[in-house]
Amino acid sequence: MKPSTNRMINRIKSVYMFISKKGTVTTQDLVEEFGITPRTIQRDLNVLAYNDLVQSPSRGKWTTTQKKVKISS
Repeated sequence: MKPSTNRMINRIKSVYMFISKKGTVTTQDLVEEFGITPRTIQRDLNVLAYNDLVQSPSRGKWTTTQKKVKISS
């Protein structure tokens, strides 16, 4: 796997864990926490939403779904 792909996977996993821990977060919360652009966060959230791991109950807010997840290192 390419190093850039590995970084992306680790970042997406970190985003998911952050949302899971906090409950509901805004896109801006994620931008500030991870120090990356809003566009990059949006792409990460799109991956998580596509896989039914997060949902947006209202515009700009995100929470995890009830889907069971096994987190590996």
